[in-house]
Amino acid sequence: MAAVNIPTFQATALEAIPKLASAARGQFRTHKTKKLQWRQVQLRKLYWALEDYKPQLVAALASDLRKSEFEALLTEVDWVKKDCLWMLDHLEKFVKDDKLDSSAVPMTFSLMNFRIRKEPIGTALIIGPYNYPIQLLLCPLVGAIAAGCTAVLKPSELTPACAMVVKEMIEKRLDSGCFSVVNGAIPETNALMNEKWDKIFFTGSAQVGTIIAKKAAETLTPVVLELGGKNPAFITKNCGNLAIAARRLLWGKTQNNGQVCMSQNYVLIDKSLVQTFIEYLKIAYKDMFPEGAKASKDISRIVNKRHFQRIKKMLDDTKGKIVMGGEVDEDELYIEPTAVLVDSVKDSMMEEESFGPVFAIYPVNTLDEALNIANLVHRTPLSLYTFGNKAENERVLNEMTSGGATINDSFFHGSVNTVPFGGVGDSGWGAYRGKASFDTFTHFRTIAETPSWAEKLIRVRYMPYDFKALNLLNRLTGKSPNFDRTGKVVKGFGYWISLIFGLGGKSAKGAFLRWLVVALAHYIYTQRK
Repeated sequence: MAAVNIPTFQATALEAIPKLASAARGQFRTHKTKKLQWRQVQLRKLYWALEDYKPQLVAALASDLRKSEFEALLTEVDWVKKDCLWMLDHLEKFVKDDKLDSSAVPMTFSLMNFRIRKEPIGTALIIGPYNYPIQLLLCPLVGAIAAGCTAVLKPSELTPACAMVVKEMIEKRLDSGCFSVVNGAIPETNALMNEKWDKIFFTGSAQVGTIIAKKAAETLTPVVLELGGKNPAFITKNCGNLAIAARRLLWGKTQNNGQVCMSQNYVLIDKSLVQTFIEYLKIAYKDMFPEGAKASKDISRIVNKRHFQRIKKMLDDTKGKIVMGGEVDEDELYIEPTAVLVDSVKDSMMEEESFGPVFAIYPVNTLDEALNIANLVHRTPLSLYTFGNKAENERVLNEMTSGGATINDSFFHGSVNTVPFGGVGDSGWGAYRGKASFDTFTHFRTIAETPSWAEKLIRVRYMPYDFKALNLLNRLTGKSPNFDRTGKVVKGFGYWISLIFGLGGKSAKGAFLRWLVVALAHYIYTQRK
């Protein structure tokens, strides 16, 4: 790819930040963003901006992370383009009012035209991370545009080239004033947090997420927090294919050089499989990197020296045994994909989230032991992985909470851009991707429309109160329980009537079956008489 010029990183002037926030709020108050056509045009413009700026974006990702062109396209630029197209295909359906049916509204009130209107929540602040500085900043923007919001974006200062390209792209191609980009570090983020937003979407560490949530709480601003966690992988003695498990888990630690919030932090594996698993890891490593990882043009580098030293310290402090990898080179910000055999939850490899290409292997005697350890290390990780038989996999899902999970693979649940993604507990609040991206920036507004002729129907609400009218209303709108005070279901007359009239569903064949049963029951009854 031909060389491209990327502007030198420049922080946004602090005094400009209130003006940008005010402009975004002002543009929202014009109500133009609520129009479906406006939203569609902005999504189309974003798609073509990504296509036209592809050379600059690929070059910026190479500059900031030494990310290969393949990963830059697959996991960043093309990912967001697909998001735009998918949202455009479905947006017309998403924005329509939802009519509330009889399951939500009693028949007595069905004429009040109850419905849910989808309204944009307002002006959003979107703060992105460094590991996927294009995808994880612009995919939330797709949701904000689709919902009809305006937004200010704050890229990570740790990926300065990407930040500058995104700023130019967004501010030149999208609706001026509705969308802008603020670049900088802590001072600029603090200035943004001093503004009033209708929603804040943050992706990053739990430490910074806590600060964001505290500040947002001061103005009762709702937040989406996409964080991380110490994600476990379970390999039981009934693992179907240990070689595939090793290959897939190693892949999870090599994409973006392990700077993936979903990758496994440690592997809990049955003791009888440990040595074989390690051999399969080495085979998979050799397949992926025939000349070694350092010589590969495909693997990224650690984002900066601070994070390099953080990961290196985990390796320096471990009391475990390095069984694969271990090479480091600070000048190149290179850390080799590394596996460490450990035997304690107090080991540095177990106590910290690596967010890099290193992970622990922890031998266990039973699945019980593995689940106890995982819940002790982090009760609500962002992701988990399980390689066992069907019953064991179901048990892991049942007894271990996580934001998402993949069976027999590494983070496949987060590899499709149209399904919801998010954390749980202290690994995140809220979700996005697919329709969830639209939903997270949308206010679902319940609307009822009471006709004037319905005054007699709603007379019961007026003073002086009439208990006879209240009892009648309860009979019309209420439902009697089919259970007693012990919680036991009682199959009374109503149950059997419902069963008979429910036979066969709504088809003509079903109707025939229902009345055949009724006729048969009547015949038996008359014969007995």
